[in-house]
Amino acid sequence: MFLRVDRLQVELPPPKKQDPNAGAALQELLGGKYGEMSTLGNYMFQSFNFRSKSKLKPFYELVAAITAEELGHVELVSNGVAMLNNGPDSAADDSGNGGDISMAPFEAMQEIRSAASFFSHGGGAVPVNSNSMSWNVDMVTTTGNVVFDLLHNFHLECGARLHKLRVYETLSDPTGREVCGYLLVRGSVHAHAYGLALKKLTGVSIEQMLPTPNIPLDKIPECQKYLAEGSHRRLYTFSPGDYQSIRGIWEGEMALPTDPPGELEVVEGMPDGGRIHDLVGQPSAFSPDYAPEEFYEIAQRLTKAAHQGAGSL
Repeated sequence: MFLRVDRLQVELPPPKKQDPNAGAALQELLGGKYGEMSTLGNYMFQSFNFRSKSKLKPFYELVAAITAEELGHVELVSNGVAMLNNGPDSAADDSGNGGDISMAPFEAMQEIRSAASFFSHGGGAVPVNSNSMSWNVDMVTTTGNVVFDLLHNFHLECGARLHKLRVYETLSDPTGREVCGYLLVRGSVHAHAYGLALKKLTGVSIEQMLPTPNIPLDKIPECQKYLAEGSHRRLYTFSPGDYQSIRGIWEGEMALPTDPPGELEVVEGMPDGGRIHDLVGQPSAFSPDYAPEEFYEIAQRLTKAAHQGAGSL
C-alpha cells in the first residue's frame, strides 16, 4: 500500500507571472514519452507483477521503492504545471461575489498551446504531453523478465534526463526550472540504481555508461543545492520499515565520477519535502465555484469539529 504525506518532495518557488505556455512545456515531464507518468506506470506494474519476489528481494524492492518516489514526482510536476498556469496568487481571487464572466476573462487562452488546460481542467494538470496528447498505457513495459525490465528502466531514466534537460532549456520561470533541476538529480540516482542492479545480476558494469546523456549538472544552477546536500547519493525507501534489502544494491558503492564524491546511502523513509502551494480559487472559472463563500464556511465548521472531536459540529 501507499502512505500519502501532504507535502511535495521539494518546495517550489512561486511563479513570477502567469505563463500557461511554460505550463504546457512542463506537461512534457508529466505525460510525455519519458515523463513521470511513464516512469510511474512502468515501475508500479513491474512491482505488482514481479516474479519470485521473496527470492529476488533486493531487485523487487528497488523497483517498489522507486515506484513510491515516482508517484511523488507526478505530484511535483502537476503542482508546477498548475502554478505556472495560474500565476502568482492574489488574496482576493477566491472571495467576493464571484468573477466577472461578461468581459471575456479567458480571452488570452485562445492563443496558448494547451487551451484545454483551462477549458476542461480549470487551469490544472492532467496526464498529457506538451501538445495535449494523452499519456497511455502502451508506454508501460512489464515483461516479467527481470533483466529485460531493469534494462528498460535504465533506458527510461536516461531518456527522461535528456527530456528534462530540453524542457529546462525552454523555461525561464523559477517554478518550472526548480522542478527540472530537482528531477535531473533524482533521475540520475534512479539510472545509477538500475545500472548497479544490472551489474549485480549480470556482472556487466552498465553503470559505467553513466551519465547518459552526459549532462553537466554542475553547470545547472537549480541542481546545486541538491548536489550539495547529497541528494545524488541517496536512495529512499519511502517506507517506515520495508524495502531495506535495497541496501545490498546501493550501499558500498560510490557517487558517479561527474558528481560530488561520496558513498551511496539508503535513507529510511522519505525526504523532508516542502509545502504544497495553495492555489487560490478562480470564480470566473467556477473553481471551486462562482461564489464559494458558503463552501468555505461549511469547511471551516467541519475542520473545527474535527479538531474538537466527533459530534461537536
